[in-house]
Amino acid sequence: MGIEANKDLVRRFGEAINSANWDALDDVLTEDFKRHCQATPDVKVESLEEFKALQQSFLETFPDQRVTVDTMIAEGDKVGFMGTYSGTQMGPMGDIPATGKKGEVRIAGFFRIEGGRIAELSIEWDNVAFLSQLGLFPSPTGE
Repeated sequence: MGIEANKDLVRRFGEAINSANWDALDDVLTEDFKRHCQATPDVKVESLEEFKALQQSFLETFPDQRVTVDTMIAEGDKVGFMGTYSGTQMGPMGDIPATGKKGEVRIAGFFRIEGGRIAELSIEWDNVAFLSQLGLFPSPTGE
């Protein structure tokens, strides 16, 4: 695939996430898709189905979630991006009850393309900034 086709694949990924069309991910991600993220170190994603389940959990917590990509740069089988994630915490986030507050944070990462599909995503964001906007940092218990 060429660079523009790889960037188009990433756009289709974003459209599927924003529309909560998990079935569309079948045509975009490999079966053994992997997601890496230091901001969520306990979340392990090593398959398309695990990623769909993760996205569904995000949607339950942030039903109005939106990913906006501002910049994409592609070279070979990699597509790098910078953008924004926003959402209102209307559901629990693990043991943390809904706050009803909206957060917006810059995100950045790289996709790796393999055989015309996305095989890997490495994504990062500033958890302190996001949790602060939700009223969760420092922690409500002061710990």
